[in-house]
Amino acid sequence: MRVWLPDAITTTAPAIDRIFYIILWITGIVFVLVQATLVAFLVRYRHRAGRPAYYIHGNTFVEIVWTVIPTFILVTLAFYNQQVWSQIHGTPPTPELEVEIAGEQFAWNIRYAGADGAFDTPDDVTTINQLHLPMDQVTLFHITSKDVIHSFFVPQFRVKQDAVPGITSRLWVKPTAMGHYEIACAELCGLGHYRMRGFLTIESPEQFQQWLTTAMTE
Repeated sequence: MRVWLPDAITTTAPAIDRIFYIILWITGIVFVLVQATLVAFLVRYRHRAGRPAYYIHGNTFVEIVWTVIPTFILVTLAFYNQQVWSQIHGTPPTPELEVEIAGEQFAWNIRYAGADGAFDTPDDVTTINQLHLPMDQVTLFHITSKDVIHSFFVPQFRVKQDAVPGITSRLWVKPTAMGHYEIACAELCGLGHYRMRGFLTIESPEQFQQWLTTAMTE
C-alpha cells in the first residue's frame, strides 16, 4: 500500500515501505491512545470544589506492562530492520552490471565499462547526470565523490548512499519497472546543491544494450 510515497521500483523497496507503514501505524495508534487517556484524565481528575488533591504511589503492574510492551515492540522492529538492512547493505547478489558514480559540485559523473569489461580504460562510457539501467537485472554501484560529501538518492529506490571523498561505497539495486526518474543529492553540498540533479532511465535489457553500444561508438 502506498499513500504518500512514490512508486517502489526495486526488489528491496517494498520491504522498506512495510517498515515505514508498520512504524507509522504503531506510533499513530499509540498517539491516539495517549491523547485519549490524557483527555479522560483531565476530565476525571479536574479540580472540584471541596475535593482536595491527594498523592498516590502508582500501580506496579501497570508500570511493568507499559515497559514490557514497548520493549517487545522495539526489539521486534530492531530484528526486522536488521534483516532488511542486511539484505540491502550486506553481500550483494552477483551483479549483471557495474556502474561507477562520482559526485562533484554539482553533477553526477557516471561511468560504464566498455567492451573490454574493465573500468578506467580508453573504451569506458562516461556520462554526466545520465544514468541508464536495465530492468530485472542486478546493478552494483560504486559510489564516491571528487570533492565534498554528496548523497546519491533516487526516491523510488527507497535507499540513498553517501558519496564520500576517498571512500568507494557499494549499493545494489534490481529495478522492477521501466520509466524515467530523477537522481537527487540528499546532502547539502554547497551553494549549487539545488541544481545537482540527474536523470535515470530504466529500460528493457535490449534497449539498454542498444544504448550502451551506441554510446561506445560515439
